[in-house]
Amino acid sequence: MAQLANLHGASETLPSIFRLQGDLRRTRKRVTIIGFLSKKTEQIQDQPFQATRRSAAIGLASIAIVGNSGIGTALAEDNGNGWWLDGPLPVPTIVNSSAYNSIIFAATLFMVADIANKETGTRSFLKKGLYIANVGTKGRMLRLKKYAFDLIALEDLMDKDAWNYFRKYLRLKSTFMYYDFDELISAVPVDEKQPLTDLANRFFDSVEKLEDAVKIRDISQTESCYKDTKVLLQEVMDRMA
Repeated sequence: MAQLANLHGASETLPSIFRLQGDLRRTRKRVTIIGFLSKKTEQIQDQPFQATRRSAAIGLASIAIVGNSGIGTALAEDNGNGWWLDGPLPVPTIVNSSAYNSIIFAATLFMVADIANKETGTRSFLKKGLYIANVGTKGRMLRLKKYAFDLIALEDLMDKDAWNYFRKYLRLKSTFMYYDFDELISAVPVDEKQPLTDLANRFFDSVEKLEDAVKIRDISQTESCYKDTKVLLQEVMDRMA
């Protein structure tokens, strides 16, 4: 009976031990969970401050950008530097042409320059839809010199496989040079207008002949016309130096 009692006592104490271990396990789990939740709570509490700082920085940057753009717009409009556009692309006009001169200067007695083709009143190579930035007299001289150099380098493309690119490049550069010559002739003193007009007419007449040769893809005629044009391109570079 004592043994049974001892066994019975042991059987009674064993569940209490197991219950104690179970309670410890639950406690450990609770501590672990509580610790995890506390870390997550700290992260959640930090996020609003980080988001606030980030939104504040973005707000300040946007204010600075908008403010500077407004200042840039006002300065560009006040200065009229030709780089800022607040509407559609302006269509450039040619002052030194027979069509324009017949309207504006019909009642005057002085002679005006004319760089347009005498037969057509324009130039066949002119491209439309281009924005010709107003870069001032010195800027136009530099652009004329640069584009003349670019057209001299066009000789490398004088091949039947590059006809379309050759013509597009020729027309693009020549169009800019046409409008720059027009503005430059209007800006120079009277005694320099005629020599500059003669150079422009000789150059643009040569460009029209070169474009006609490129249209029909005649390599021999293109080479011949390009040699004449190259001499005039060098003369333009020397004149604008």
